[in-house]
Amino acid sequence: MHRVVLDTSVVAAAFRSRNGASRVLLERVAERRLIALATPALFLEYEAVLKRTEQRVVSGLTLDEVDDRLSALASAIEPVTTHFIWRPQLADTDDEMVLDAAVNGRADALVTFNIRDFIVAARRFDVAVMRPGEALEALRP
Repeated sequence: MHRVVLDTSVVAAAFRSRNGASRVLLERVAERRLIALATPALFLEYEAVLKRTEQRVVSGLTLDEVDDRLSALASAIEPVTTHFIWRPQLADTDDEMVLDAAVNGRADALVTFNIRDFIVAARRFDVAVMRPGEALEALRP
């Protein structure tokens, strides 16, 4: 089974839209057809972003509904312990925790809309970087 780290932008897109590759990826995680990896820090970032007022307006979710969906996601995610940190690797320090999860979790892919931000550093660690649609194609079960 394929192991992926989902960038926060991908998780937010899945919450905001009922259609699209990001949503399908989360459905595959829920169905246990794809292993999503996250460190506690990355999961806390998911929560912080998804609870922002502007995110909830677009998703149409209440805080309780966001909590329910995050609980479901947490039960499907494989937690990653960060044993090694190779910082700095990226221009945006906020992205470092995403790369940390991918490297420490031995991810097959880091899924993001921000390919350019991750591609060079991820190659150093032999982690593929893909957009959600590319991940669906490449990571077929």
